[in-house]
Amino acid sequence: MFHSLMNTISLWALPSIIILIMTFGLVKKVALYETFTEGAKEGFKVSVNIIPYLVAIIVSISMFRASGAIDLISNTCTPFLKHFNIPSETIPLMLVRSLSGSAALGIFSDIAHNLGPDDYATKLSAIMVGSSETTFYVLAVYFGSVGISKYRYALIVGLLADFIGIVAAVSVCNLMF
Repeated sequence: MFHSLMNTISLWALPSIIILIMTFGLVKKVALYETFTEGAKEGFKVSVNIIPYLVAIIVSISMFRASGAIDLISNTCTPFLKHFNIPSETIPLMLVRSLSGSAALGIFSDIAHNLGPDDYATKLSAIMVGSSETTFYVLAVYFGSVGISKYRYALIVGLLADFIGIVAAVSVCNLMF
């Protein structure tokens, strides 16, 4: 019953929102097509503006992974993290998650593929991916696209939130698994 209700809601949510917006626009006598194309032009301009930031973050992540820094940090931190029941396979995910969501998903995919879906490291990684954010990506792309250059406090808060998300993921996994 609940499952079929959720399926029905998910099927009709987006078309309902679109119809509601179009109806509201017609009632308010807004030129819908012109407004839509103007918004698309602005979206394209934003896309062009964020390309340099995207390239910078992609190059940085590639250099970080190719340099072997992730492996060095993993090998150094493994003995300390064993005390908290954190598998060494999850260390690269903890390091990369703040930088890039796609890199984190790639590492998570490797962990799940190599260890299987029922392994503790896979479960911990899944919770980590869901409980943290791509802080540097957000700062580089979103802040850069609107011209915000002073983001010191946003960086501190974002990294603190990522750390808390990882601690919460470890705590939840230790309690549940």
